[in-house]
Amino acid sequence: MSLKPNAKTVLEVKDLKTYFKTDAGIVKAVDGVSFTVHEGETLGIVGESGSGKSVTNLSVMRLISSPPGKIVGGEVLFEGQDILKLSETEMRSIRGDKISMIFQDPMTSLNPFLRISTQMVETIRLHNKDVSKKEALARSIEMLKLVGIPSPEKRIQSYPHQFSGGMRQRVMIAQALSCNAQVLVADEPTTALDVTIQAQILELIDKLSSQMGTAVILVTHDLGVVAGMCDVVCVMYAGRIVEKAITDDLYARPSHPYTEGLIKSVPRMDTANKNNRLFSIEGQPPNVIDLPPCCPFHPRCHKSMEVCRHAYPPIKDLGNGHEVACWLYAEEATRAKALQDAEQQEKV
Repeated sequence: MSLKPNAKTVLEVKDLKTYFKTDAGIVKAVDGVSFTVHEGETLGIVGESGSGKSVTNLSVMRLISSPPGKIVGGEVLFEGQDILKLSETEMRSIRGDKISMIFQDPMTSLNPFLRISTQMVETIRLHNKDVSKKEALARSIEMLKLVGIPSPEKRIQSYPHQFSGGMRQRVMIAQALSCNAQVLVADEPTTALDVTIQAQILELIDKLSSQMGTAVILVTHDLGVVAGMCDVVCVMYAGRIVEKAITDDLYARPSHPYTEGLIKSVPRMDTANKNNRLFSIEGQPPNVIDLPPCCPFHPRCHKSMEVCRHAYPPIKDLGNGHEVACWLYAEEATRAKALQDAEQQEKV
């Protein structure tokens, strides 16, 4: 699914599964996630906290701590190569160079004891052995200027604590793009920033993506950000993608009750009655430890049916790449068969 028919596929995730072994049971944080990212496009991943958004991207980056976490299945194809099968040494040559990540908190991602110049030069030279320190420093200054940091020649010698939160985030973006990464993973890059700085950071990411042709995976819980920035959206719930569509299509016809609830919960100024109360999804996200094989959203869903309590729905293609995992769109015979199979399995 792409807005640009001839766009090159940069990253393809197939049936990715990442589980965590705990004393209480197996946490299926990511359970069969699939999506494709194209050159110059922005893919948004949305959902409540705990839905598996960040773990999905940490898995793509091979940054899951083991133990307790482990990628137990699936493929992550970058330029046709499954990077899950690479050694850690081989993965280091890709991570930070061809696939970069902006983390939620830049203060914990930047070394507080090292100058910005040291950290950026090290990153560039790590992936470009033939580049001298002088050339790497010039490149670092160029990137800081590109992301809008004033007097980059002077500020590059500063320590992270001498920058504001917004400026530290700009440094992280500059560092992430300093090696001309083909994929940029932005994991809630505007967390804890005020709205003005948020808008500047997001505008910057969008501008750099357009200029450099970088594919962006944007993890967020803000549907307003998604509407303004993303070409394609994946909605996650309990470790799975429950709906995937081109952004305009998703907002025009949200098909999963969870997606519908998320969109209704966002205040709008274009409605006839602006005094309407915001919609609220009842209940809490499920405990993902040893989830039963049913739709995890059914306790909170006002459209749930008996089959939702016994079996997980198949993925239905609604056309134009719009996919949804919900029993509302399955044939009656399919629902009846799934319910019958589930009841027989429960008797065994």
